[in-house]
Amino acid sequence: MKVTKEFVFDAAHYLPNYEGKCERLHGHTWKLQVTVDAPLDGPSGLAFDFVKLKNLTMERVVNRLDHQVVNDVVANPSAELIALWTWHQLRELPLFEVKVWETPTSFASCFAADYAAWTPPTEPAAVHTREEHVRAGR
Repeated sequence: MKVTKEFVFDAAHYLPNYEGKCERLHGHTWKLQVTVDAPLDGPSGLAFDFVKLKNLTMERVVNRLDHQVVNDVVANPSAELIALWTWHQLRELPLFEVKVWETPTSFASCFAADYAAWTPPTEPAAVHTREEHVRAGR
């Protein structure tokens, strides 16, 4: 059975390897949807506890990205790479799908095969000060 929790957070990012307006620092109200796949437990009537899903996702993902420059957490933070990074943060859960919306009409979906084909960065994203972001023209 699929159990899904949605989250909304505000954060800025820029795409350093992109030519166009998204290469400059800009912000979004992001939407994140995390879906797990677990068997229904007869006695409790639950497949997966919404509270557990919420608490883990808030701690490991949303609280790290909310009101931040996402580039300081996720290198080259496209919606696709944020979805993969989110899967990585929650990888011990029985994940089925992770969706990340940049806008109300644009999102990326990540499934197990996508995560299996991805190599997580060996080093964390570089953390920059606000002044460094501005100086870089972002």
